[in-house]
Amino acid sequence: MRKIDLNGKNKYYTLYKSIRGEILSGRIRAGERLPSKRALAQETGVSVVTVQLAYEQLLAEGYITSRQRSGYFAENIDCPAQTQFPTPKHRYPRHIPMPMPENAEQQRYILDLVKGYAPAELFPFSTWAKLMRTVLADCGEHLLERVPCCGDIQLQNAVAAYLYRARGISVEPQHIIIGAGAEHLYGVLVQLLGRGKLFAAEAPCYGKIPAVYTLYGAEVAHVAVTEAGIDLDEVEKLSASAVHVSPSHQFPTGAVMPASARSRLIAWANKSDGYIIEDDYDSEFRLEGKPLQSLAALCPDRVIYINTFSKSLAPSMRLGYMVLPPALYGEYLRLYGQSANIVPLFEQKTLALMLDGGYFERLISRLKNHYRGIRKRILQMLCELCPECEISDNGGGAHFTVKFPRAQSGLQIKQYAEKLGIKIKCLCDYLPQAPLPKAGVEYAERLHSYQKTAVINYSGVTHARLDAIAVKLRK
Repeated sequence: MRKIDLNGKNKYYTLYKSIRGEILSGRIRAGERLPSKRALAQETGVSVVTVQLAYEQLLAEGYITSRQRSGYFAENIDCPAQTQFPTPKHRYPRHIPMPMPENAEQQRYILDLVKGYAPAELFPFSTWAKLMRTVLADCGEHLLERVPCCGDIQLQNAVAAYLYRARGISVEPQHIIIGAGAEHLYGVLVQLLGRGKLFAAEAPCYGKIPAVYTLYGAEVAHVAVTEAGIDLDEVEKLSASAVHVSPSHQFPTGAVMPASARSRLIAWANKSDGYIIEDDYDSEFRLEGKPLQSLAALCPDRVIYINTFSKSLAPSMRLGYMVLPPALYGEYLRLYGQSANIVPLFEQKTLALMLDGGYFERLISRLKNHYRGIRKRILQMLCELCPECEISDNGGGAHFTVKFPRAQSGLQIKQYAEKLGIKIKCLCDYLPQAPLPKAGVEYAERLHSYQKTAVINYSGVTHARLDAIAVKLRK
């Protein structure tokens, strides 16, 4: 055995690594007897205990074997000749560059018209902190318990009461499934309805919707969106198990599904034994009039209702929920009944208090007042900047679309906006890569107009940001 340098801080570990290296390199041959603990201790100038610890580590990992009254012997380790162990200068992994933080992105752009959630300064930090303290005081050790698969019953009751107050939806609390955001719930739906089944999705749409369905094993058919929502003629030609729609305010076109189209879609679900996935992502933010009637209120047996708190509270909380029809609730229990809910109980309890105490509705009222002011200013700025622009806004949600007839393309619009310090997307950015089914001349014309239509998403805009861009425009 070669002379071992034990100047390292951890002598036993340094000795262990040295002997291991000798065995792997073949300098200590398989079956060769190692020095006795006392002999090696004298040779290296360490205690017998240090050698004992090194030998025990090698023994535990299978590099050596112990024979009673004979000592320790090297094992036969099949190690490729090119195997190299890290030298001190390569001991630690190389530095991996961190992604650009959001505040750096904000410094690059004066105005972000893509971000889809409320500004941080509008989050009710003091209220949330107060409710968290209440939960800690009242729940104590209960917070450490396993959460049932559907979620905490207190939050289920609170969501059920809120849905009845705000959306006119009457549901059994146990049919409400608490999930870690919409993407998690989409994955659960694929398992419930069956991998390999066909899901129809709107086009254009929020890109993560079809992406997540595909990721979890579903097939996705992209169906064109008309002025009345998803093209039902195309839906009826498909053998889809589910249709994902946003009937109250489609993203990104802003289309609203009229009563006749809703009735026809429900008839399709009943006739084909299919399900409608109602994505009610921004119903709280209808700025003119009351929220539109939901499909879930019209046909609870065939509609899966999904919503989250990402746009109202914060996307980082990963809090969402879906309401399952009775037939799917039993299947959910069969698949997930033995699993724990993945949303922390602490956050579920805090949100339940926020809903039951009226804090959430007061927050929504505050956000709506803020958005009304922001929307008014943006509309004024657009009319001054481009009087001939065509604005499509039905007063729902926190986004609308603007067509610029004189623009050559969506790329030109985005390049011009970037020069002003504005981040923006166009309708064409939300189209799927796969070709859409043929939808006639009207849709072909609409695809052409998508190239010149910007999506103004003002969820994350503040008055200070508008002031900054107004100064730049005046210059």
